[in-house]
Amino acid sequence: MVQGRRRRRRPPPPPENSYLRIVADLGDNLLIMVLFETPSGFATLDADGISLYEPDAMKNLWGNFVTENRADHIIWRKDFQVFTDKAAAINLDDGIDSQLTDMLLKWHQPGQKLAVGKPEYKTIIEARLGIPCLFDEPVLDVMRGLNYLMHSFFPKEKSKQAEGECLRTSRGLKMLVDRYGFDDIKLDNVNECIIETACMLNDCDKCLKAIGESWRGASAFLQVVSSINSQDWDTLKMATALKMVCFPEEKIVFGDPHEMFSADELSTLVADARKYEDCGIMKKTVGSFYNRTVFMYQSRAKSQRRLSRRLKRHMKKLNEK
Repeated sequence: MVQGRRRRRRPPPPPENSYLRIVADLGDNLLIMVLFETPSGFATLDADGISLYEPDAMKNLWGNFVTENRADHIIWRKDFQVFTDKAAAINLDDGIDSQLTDMLLKWHQPGQKLAVGKPEYKTIIEARLGIPCLFDEPVLDVMRGLNYLMHSFFPKEKSKQAEGECLRTSRGLKMLVDRYGFDDIKLDNVNECIIETACMLNDCDKCLKAIGESWRGASAFLQVVSSINSQDWDTLKMATALKMVCFPEEKIVFGDPHEMFSADELSTLVADARKYEDCGIMKKTVGSFYNRTVFMYQSRAKSQRRLSRRLKRHMKKLNEK
């Protein structure tokens, strides 16, 4: 008797916020179309969908809109049109007019998702045009960023956007200042200099995280050779440990090993240094890893001090008014 074919089990869906899940949701070209509303009209743009929905997007997305040059790497203008009666172009009563419909259909690619700045726009466009729309926190930060750079992206737009809809209200920027203990600062009227300094500090955090993730595998050497579990160590601690065992004769130039490590960890690293000569770890690469890590920690500390000074001066001026 011929047995029936076994059905193949479907693979489980990728984890939420994983890159595989993001790619599956966005489609082949990974681009999201953006409908941006200005005081006098509408614009269409294409945006890098990965930047909007990667795991740390809400922490980092705002930094892409601090300058026009940064924004050019993740979002690209397609069209801008002035509308005589913008309120009539799209509303819940009448739907969407022919001018805006033609504009959207001209630039929309099959299967592409459309980011919109208002929940009612999502409802109308999905119902009338069948285009799947996005309206969530990452999209709102994109809209705030475009508002911040509006006159750079759209020189024909002469009107001024409302301040409350600008980059200063970004959730990611608020997360940064809270992370560094500036949570009592109101950001709605900070100047561009403060925003750029905050962006530099956030860039340091991003870089240090990337460096740490790229060297996470080095913990295996410490485990195998010295039986030290370093899985929960931060980037500086890992870099310092590898520097000590690969270059025991050189001085640690940043931080105090006696404060970083327990007494047992420190004595083991010192005693086991020779064992690392033949374990397969590349000393030159370790030296580069350590130097880059120290440079980024120093840069972050400098940016943090600079941001603190500028925020204090800003608050002092506000209090004097």
